[in-house]
Amino acid sequence: MTAPFAERLLAWFDDHGRHDLPWQHPRTPYRVWVSEIMLQQTQVATVIPYFERFMARFPDIESLAAAEADDVLSLWSGLGYYARARNLHAAARRLAESGVPETVDGWADLPGVGPSTAAAIVAQAFDRRAVILDGNVKRVLARHAAVDTPQETAATQRRLWALADEHTPATRAADYTQAIMDLGATVCRRGKPRCVVCPVSEDCEARRQDRQGELPVRRQRKPKPVRRRVLLWLDDGEGRLFLEKRPATGIWGGLACPPIVERAEDADERIARLGLHREGEWRHLGFLRHVFSHFELDAEVLGVTVEHGGLAKGQGEWHRPERLADAPPVGLPAPVQRLIRERRRASLGDG
Repeated sequence: MTAPFAERLLAWFDDHGRHDLPWQHPRTPYRVWVSEIMLQQTQVATVIPYFERFMARFPDIESLAAAEADDVLSLWSGLGYYARARNLHAAARRLAESGVPETVDGWADLPGVGPSTAAAIVAQAFDRRAVILDGNVKRVLARHAAVDTPQETAATQRRLWALADEHTPATRAADYTQAIMDLGATVCRRGKPRCVVCPVSEDCEARRQDRQGELPVRRQRKPKPVRRRVLLWLDDGEGRLFLEKRPATGIWGGLACPPIVERAEDADERIARLGLHREGEWRHLGFLRHVFSHFELDAEVLGVTVEHGGLAKGQGEWHRPERLADAPPVGLPAPVQRLIRERRRASLGDG
């Protein structure tokens, strides 16, 4: 007779699971919460160095709540999905006033925390039974039960939540939660699942039907629209780069970025509004391309040296590229930071 799903999974986890992740030592509610937010749509290997730097700067809720938004965003630079950082900061200020919740509903009431993330926090931080359904878990359950309807539908979501609830044990909540996430990340992978070492492969319907590559089912996605923009690389003749803060909503909300306009014809008007005057002609410096969740950005980079007087407060700041390239004092979008590094290498004669 086949042992229960959770029993087999936990036995595998004891020998092969991840037990040395930085947020597991110590596994406090604060550390678990920050890690779960960082892990949304981001792999563990990418998150670890960001998490460690974040904890060094903000070791507790109080220090995070007291921080300026720019300080939080600067440590998030390169991690992407920056609304997570803004939500984390806003939630920390609420927690500093109201205290740390111990229920799924309490955590789900915070900005940026959905039902699965809330459940993962409760299970990991308090070792209480809570049902999670993140991307890794969906893949494991959809394959194991051969759920062959599109994941985006409400009926499929209900089916997967029911399966998740069915398999979640009453004890060892923290271990089980980590185990099923580890299984999806390291064994039941999106491509080339390692079924031969999977602890629940014996009764996996996808394996029995040889359909691992087909499941889970996703709706066919439409091609992403392309937004064409122009990014203005403005230097002051003394090696400094001009950055302005993006609006709170929209792409790269709240981050520092070179000015962006819709067309090259708008460039002179844009810098004039900043009180800047160009010296010489605009130069083509290449392209910045980036894929967002709902569209692709294709931006031509135009550069020019500008003469400037005093900028009005809040318009922007001048920065040394060498500081921005490695440990930026402000939050930077990852593609912009890469562009800064490329331009710096070119200016030094390395590119």
